[in-house]
Amino acid sequence: MTSIAPTLQLFFTDRLVRQRQASPRTLAAYRDTLRLLLGFVQRRTGTAPENLDWSDLGSDVISAFLNHLEDERGNSARTRNVRLTAIRSLFSYAALQHPEHALLIQRVMDIPPKRYDKRSVTFLTGVEVDALLAAPDTRRWEGRRDKAMLALAVKTGLRVSELTGLDRGDITLGEGAAVRCEGKGRKHRAVPLDRGVQELLRFWLDERSGKGGAPLFCTRTGRRLTRDAVAQRLSVHVRTAAQACPTLLDKRVHPHVLRHSCAMSLLQAGVDTTVIALWLGHAGVRSTDAYVHADMTIKEQALARTAPTTAPPGRYQPTDKVLAFLDRL
Repeated sequence: MTSIAPTLQLFFTDRLVRQRQASPRTLAAYRDTLRLLLGFVQRRTGTAPENLDWSDLGSDVISAFLNHLEDERGNSARTRNVRLTAIRSLFSYAALQHPEHALLIQRVMDIPPKRYDKRSVTFLTGVEVDALLAAPDTRRWEGRRDKAMLALAVKTGLRVSELTGLDRGDITLGEGAAVRCEGKGRKHRAVPLDRGVQELLRFWLDERSGKGGAPLFCTRTGRRLTRDAVAQRLSVHVRTAAQACPTLLDKRVHPHVLRHSCAMSLLQAGVDTTVIALWLGHAGVRSTDAYVHADMTIKEQALARTAPTTAPPGRYQPTDKVLAFLDRL
């Protein structure tokens, strides 16, 4: 093996796992990025990943890979930047192990992230949420599971990874009802549950057998639902709900939209943005500001509070000859 293979292994086992204690989601994201990169280089050069050297991963190759992500895989600029972050993390570690490649590594580190237009936040209105929650067929096992899952997502604002990672023991019903989860950065938080969600979860827990460590939302065979499975089930129910609520046809609804919908409902109810940030597990209040920009009702209320303009239209005309003289200077 050449120098890149052992360094790549140490990057995961020493830097990410031992030193940084990276979460499983971070490890998976970095793994997928480097797998895509090595596969791209192999197709381009015909060299197997175990035979690659650092000279095969110059800045021109990395730039070509990033362009490949956008042009051929259809990734967004934001996804491109996430992949670049993983690559730069590897090269930052490699700089300590291989100072002889300092110039090559620095050129890769100098590749800038790509700027992109930030989209406005998509969220569901109360009517759309009601239509979505009424869509699952509760006569079927999957329908009862999906209704409880969607209601929990839209009322608590959990990320899809947090939702799929829940166990039965993470739900507390009755007095102090809440759901406990582990979010980004290994941050633990508890989110309260309202009566409607409690009732749905109570019925689901009675039907869902298993111990406290068993997945809360699973397949019929007991396997934990994946992110793709949640997205697929949501897509099915959105199509059903759109028959009763046609406005859903104009929106691209994915699992994160349910999180946005929770934040918007809290904001419109007058909840302070610092509380919303804690509710959603945001690192800071700045992440919550996007919801303020997206809420047109808050802007309309601000406009209504402003004093109306009473000045008559037209140009100013001086009434004094001296002022008219000065204006002409």
